Amino acid sequence: MEPTDSTNARLVLAPEEGQANNHLRPEHAVAHCGHNEQTMACSISIEGHPTTKSTGGWNSAIILLANQGLATLAFFGVGVNLVLFLTRVIGQDNATAANNVSQWTGTVYLCSLVGAFLSDSYWGRYLTCAIFQIILVLGLVLLSLSSWLLLLKPEGCGDGEQLCYPTSSVGTAIFYLAIYLVAFGYGGHQPTIATLGADQFDESNLKQRKSKAAFFCYFYFALNVGSLFSNTVLVYYEDTGKWTLGFWASTGSAVLALVSFLLGSSGYRRIKPCGNPIPRVAQVFFAAARKWKVVPAQENELYEVEGSESAIKGSRKILHSNQFKCLDKAATLTEKDQCDTIKPWRLCTVTQVEEAKCILRMLPIWLCTIIYSVVFTQMASLFVEQGVVMNSDIGNFHLPAASMSAFDICSVLICTGIYRQILVPLAGRLSRNPKGLSELQRMGVGLVIGMLAMLAAGLTEVERLKRVIPDGHSSSLSIFWQIPQYVLVGASEVFMYVGQLEFFNEQAPDGIKSFGSSLCMASISLGNYVSSLLVNMVMVITARGDSPGWIPEDLNDGHMDRFYFLIAVLTAADFVIYVYCAKWYKCINVDDGRNSMEDQKTQQAEEVQGRV
Repeated sequence: MEPTDSTNARLVLAPEEGQANNHLRPEHAVAHCGHNEQTMACSISIEGHPTTKSTGGWNSAIILLANQGLATLAFFGVGVNLVLFLTRVIGQDNATAANNVSQWTGTVYLCSLVGAFLSDSYWGRYLTCAIFQIILVLGLVLLSLSSWLLLLKPEGCGDGEQLCYPTSSVGTAIFYLAIYLVAFGYGGHQPTIATLGADQFDESNLKQRKSKAAFFCYFYFALNVGSLFSNTVLVYYEDTGKWTLGFWASTGSAVLALVSFLLGSSGYRRIKPCGNPIPRVAQVFFAAARKWKVVPAQENELYEVEGSESAIKGSRKILHSNQFKCLDKAATLTEKDQCDTIKPWRLCTVTQVEEAKCILRMLPIWLCTIIYSVVFTQMASLFVEQGVVMNSDIGNFHLPAASMSAFDICSVLICTGIYRQILVPLAGRLSRNPKGLSELQRMGVGLVIGMLAMLAAGLTEVERLKRVIPDGHSSSLSIFWQIPQYVLVGASEVFMYVGQLEFFNEQAPDGIKSFGSSLCMASISLGNYVSSLLVNMVMVITARGDSPGWIPEDLNDGHMDRFYFLIAVLTAADFVIYVYCAKWYKCINVDDGRNSMEDQKTQQAEEVQGRV
């Protein structure tokens, strides 16, 4: 590309080490050129055309909320009772089944990173959601067929009383293929559908920006409404041996979710993918490393393209921040950069550098949420196993242990209403922040409540062990003693996970919005793997000699209460680290020229309040 006389970029030369700091003025700058394919346009479109006022908004968002509820019903129809299926049908012991559930759940949420990458880079939100929902349906169909034809022999086995015949290796292999297809499909779908829902609202409009914040609350509300049916009706039928019926019901829900999603296609407000973000971010670190001897230029002298648009077409510019100043070297122009074309692996724009900085700033906050996910994952494993050995009979009715998670869901639904209708207005008046509590503050509250949930679970286990029936495998303690731990986990979810969805979506640059939403699920993923690691470590350390360990096959011989208390201590330590990281965090500063002056003042006030 030939250099032009009219400079479209603000370029300032910085000296190599040992050179005088004689920066060239803008009139000596060369035109921005040489950015490659990842800067392709990512403008909003419907079927390739610009958006109109008839697209997006709450009409489309409500369809996506319903889709999320139905997909979640399908997913939890498998996940909520999976630990019992592994012990009763496959024949695994408690510790192995708990670990397998943790690893499977971890895989579910780890797949969210795959969906986010494809969504941001190549496919876009809409196509990514459609493809991963098809994978989810295929996995559920295979699971229903394999359990019906190969695993559940004789019919009705796996109800806690009648044992199933030893499963064949082929049947077990197909079963694992099916549940991991479900993991891949749901994992890739959920963060993308959350971001697609947020896309239905225009951030340049103050009213729609508030609607976007409300959407994440309703999104988690819809998720729990969908799981409520799974955790009550479906879990009852599966617990009584009607596993195939439960799996087919999940399949039907997933099909209905896919059909409803496709029917709303014409009204969605879509954003085209912005290209692979990995090269963009890698260029920043590579360019900074190549210029390690260069003195970083001053803020107003760093390289950036002129105009309202950034070099990442369709993405807003990000203003300079003072953290990680060593990366500013990547946007510092040296005399070697004077060429016909600017090489993106040597010179990056401020926006590109700030995109890399945003990722680095979010990582400590994200890492601090992993321990909370260890708390959360206990509901699908050890809470269920604890409930199985408690008194769950109400007259002649046997209450499935996994159905106790309905108290968690009800807690989420109630606490969501309390938060939106009572806490936000009250906290808003006290803090003068329209959001009530900032996302970082909410996540901190979630950590504290999660710690209390583990203390409640530990105390319940202490009482259960005091009431063990002699020569039996259960306790006379009522299963309803588990209600406090489930309710506390539900309350903590409203603060932690809704806060996470808002925080990571809002703080992620425009080109990696789905990646931001996927970080919430990725923390759940690593939380499951950490939980599995903790169980293994605890059993290795405590199961020595004649000691059965803290989590043995017969829980009456163990001390699961100590494991709960261990998680509570780890959560308390994590909270201290989190407070430090939250105080250190600096919010992203986007240059949105479309906002009115009033909107900008409101956004600045929110940013000031958006710290712990």
